[in-house]
Amino acid sequence: MSAPSLVQAVAKRGWLSKMLKPVSNWYINAAGYRQMGLRADDLISEESETVLAALKRLSPKESYDRIYRIRRATQLSLTHKLLPKNEWTTQEEDVPYLRPLIDQIEAEAAEKDALDTLSVVKN
Repeated sequence: MSAPSLVQAVAKRGWLSKMLKPVSNWYINAAGYRQMGLRADDLISEESETVLAALKRLSPKESYDRIYRIRRATQLSLTHKLLPKNEWTTQEEDVPYLRPLIDQIEAEAAEKDALDTLSVVKN
């Protein structure tokens, strides 16, 4: 499920991070999901078993908030409108809430697979 990431390599090099930060901010604004009140984790596709399991682990409030944001964005998309600027998702609000659960489930699956394929050697 996880794609390769260059985040750690960029974070180690301060000059590269400073150079890519404006590009990153431009891309996030160009994507437009914050202008519809969505968070980045709202864009994760629900088609995999891992994501479905992570969604089941969300608290009821977080699950309700996610559904509300997605429905509101769908309505805005149908009417070809954006939220007023004061209702846009800010960078501080756009924190990962689903990605940590997905990573945890993938780690559990990897551990289970490792334990299932464990072989015992008797001396």
